[in-house]
Amino acid sequence: MSQVSEPQVRDALRMVVDPVAGRDIVSAGYVSGIEIHAGEVAFQLQFRPESADYLKQLQEQCAQVLGAIPGVERVTVNMSGNPQQQAEPLIPGVKKVIAVASGKGGVGKSTTTMNLALALQQLGAKVGILDADIYGPSLPRMMGVHGIPRMEAEKGQKVTPMEKYGVKIMSMGFFMPEDTPMIWRGPMVGMAVEQLLRDIDWGELDYLVIDLPPGTGDAQLTLTQKVPLSGVVIVSTPQDVALADVRKGINMFKKVEVPVLGIIENMSYYLCTECGHRAEIFSHGGAEKEAANSGMTFLGHIPISEDIRKDSDAGKPIVVARPDSPQAQQYLEIARNVVSKLQDGAGAPKMPKIVIE
Repeated sequence: MSQVSEPQVRDALRMVVDPVAGRDIVSAGYVSGIEIHAGEVAFQLQFRPESADYLKQLQEQCAQVLGAIPGVERVTVNMSGNPQQQAEPLIPGVKKVIAVASGKGGVGKSTTTMNLALALQQLGAKVGILDADIYGPSLPRMMGVHGIPRMEAEKGQKVTPMEKYGVKIMSMGFFMPEDTPMIWRGPMVGMAVEQLLRDIDWGELDYLVIDLPPGTGDAQLTLTQKVPLSGVVIVSTPQDVALADVRKGINMFKKVEVPVLGIIENMSYYLCTECGHRAEIFSHGGAEKEAANSGMTFLGHIPISEDIRKDSDAGKPIVVARPDSPQAQQYLEIARNVVSKLQDGAGAPKMPKIVIE
């Protein structure tokens, strides 16, 4: 008979999600008192009162996932209400989690994520970057990082993130060919991101910066429910069509009770390096006005720059490649603004809930 271990039991129970809490029952702190003896697994399943309608469903799912473990012959689930809610930390050692979001694609969210993270590192912080854009992971190329992360047996089978320019990096792009499409439904994306957080040895970090997928759909809701976000930075271009999506993004994060740290206007203008002529290709100042109208902090303007594009394509972000450039200095100023917002208490980590009005 196969020997069943407690880590096996916990890993299996992570597949069971409380539809009310929006989290798996292990991370939510519902599981305690695991006992294993001669093929029998027993444990205590605590639950929230508002989850009472789903108790039979949760109990059946627990029995199903544990019964699939070789060597398990009997499962006993002891139910009790009013859990202590001492949730198992999903990313222990990480002080603050900052998400970078956009209402639509193509506004420079990943470029902003990368340079913001590196700017925070240059300010003296320990920083990691999670590329949670499962469908279009671009940070491996933009950061110039190649290879497959290693799994460390001595660290409990956790994966060591890649590292470049002094920041830790994790992306699905490390595990799949660049030209292979990720054809997954929303729930699978949420599970993949949770694994990228839980199964990675992030170590001690001051900030983990997460590059969210564009939009306001199922993937974003799943991510904001599973990750204790300190706050969100929203990236937009100044044009009206992008600003309309910014409003949707702001309203979504309000619904899930995640603080918006501020708005960045990317591609704000173009300054000719030859003659100094300034062209406002996508208009200018729209994101700043939207921030004022929404009662949000405006974090700064980022111009269209050939240097930013060249350095990103070469895998050497402008904050590293040209630290004294006006563009790099602007990213540093934005990083200071984000730190200031977090220190003001605007980004106290919390597990949000969905509110339907």
